[in-house]
Amino acid sequence: MIITLSNLKPAKGAVKKRRDIGRGGKRGSYSGRGLKGQKARSGGKSGLKALGFKQTLQRIPKLRGFKGLKAKMAIVNLSDLGKVFKSGDLVTSRELIKSGLIDSAKNGVKILGNGQLKKNLNVFVEAYSASAKAAIEKASGTAEVFKKPAIKKK
Repeated sequence: MIITLSNLKPAKGAVKKRRDIGRGGKRGSYSGRGLKGQKARSGGKSGLKALGFKQTLQRIPKLRGFKGLKAKMAIVNLSDLGKVFKSGDLVTSRELIKSGLIDSAKNGVKILGNGQLKKNLNVFVEAYSASAKAAIEKASGTAEVFKKPAIKKK
């Protein structure tokens, strides 16, 4: 037999029969509505009503402070650089992503001075803290600032 739109049927067992309540059989008498009262009558108290917006706002937990809209730089500590890179390596945002120290360099990378650095690394990122720059140069490495090219708006 050729399958056409006129003879399509759902797969066997895919459609479940809706339970008829109050038509005799197992769900007779009060039909799961309990005894008397408004909810037992037909048309009584049906479904959930839409709340006003004020009630919705009052239910939302009150969060303190605020979240700034300014994009945050990815942060890397000196101690992390010492663990991942070998002496003499070039450290760029691309290398930091490959090593798994940061997820994204979309908003730039900043090196902070937490921890100690004993390897001489050539670091080439967007920003440094003063202590981080001093520590890199003290370990006979270089700390150069990388500036992203400005995109001109038309």
